[in-house]
Amino acid sequence: MLLRIEDLDGPRANPKFAEAALRDLEWLGLDWDGTPSVQSEHFERFEQAVAALLADGRAYPCVCTRGDLATAANAPHAGSSEPRYPGTCKGRFGSLAEAERISGKAAGVRLVVTPGPVEIQDEVSGRQAFDVSAEVGDFLVARRGGGASYQLAVAVDDAAESVTEVVRGDDLLPSAARQWHVQSALRLPHPRWVHVPLVVDQGGARLAKRTDALSLGALRARGADPRAIVGWAARSAGVAADGLVTPSEITPVFRLESLPRGQVVAPDVEELLGPV
Repeated sequence: MLLRIEDLDGPRANPKFAEAALRDLEWLGLDWDGTPSVQSEHFERFEQAVAALLADGRAYPCVCTRGDLATAANAPHAGSSEPRYPGTCKGRFGSLAEAERISGKAAGVRLVVTPGPVEIQDEVSGRQAFDVSAEVGDFLVARRGGGASYQLAVAVDDAAESVTEVVRGDDLLPSAARQWHVQSALRLPHPRWVHVPLVVDQGGARLAKRTDALSLGALRARGADPRAIVGWAARSAGVAADGLVTPSEITPVFRLESLPRGQVVAPDVEELLGPV
């Protein structure tokens, strides 16, 4: 079990959040193998991957800004929160340096996405098909002005760190298709995908600042017993667990097929504070 701190998201990647996440995991009784991997320490790894994609003709420089995309004729594809990239810069420049010299703007790098649907075999949702070319088009693998995109960074890190299984929330299921394209372009292996249902608030919305009372830090400050939280999570995952339990007690009896197929509603705060 590897722990990776994905801290490429600019100002929002404050080290205090990573430190808080480590405290939360330790408090719950969850651990990992080896030293945590820090994504911002792998810039050379990402730069080499982008250079390889450019050299193979699998990616190209792009100087389009968000404003350019907002005024593009293409409307967002149904079900997508972003506009489809129309390919404005495809075949326009011979190199990043040329793109920046001619345009006078910082250049990013977009992956050439092959047309047609990609099938992702998910261990929870089953076989899913995504047509990335039709939905978002050629997407960024390196941001304008430098820095790897999320989709490239996680694909490259997963391969470099020998990750065989990816377990995360099902809101990221569409990202698996984009990462599949990155992996294929770089000739990297595809991991096993496991996208689990999200925990949502009473109104069905994903947990956010308005539900901070349910954050692990807030519960810990109010004296909650971490075993009560683990017990609730275990029961929500289909494990028969009564009262206060630890992760090490739940792990031997957890079964992936017992996971619910829909969203899980978060409990009331008092439910988690009650058994202390």
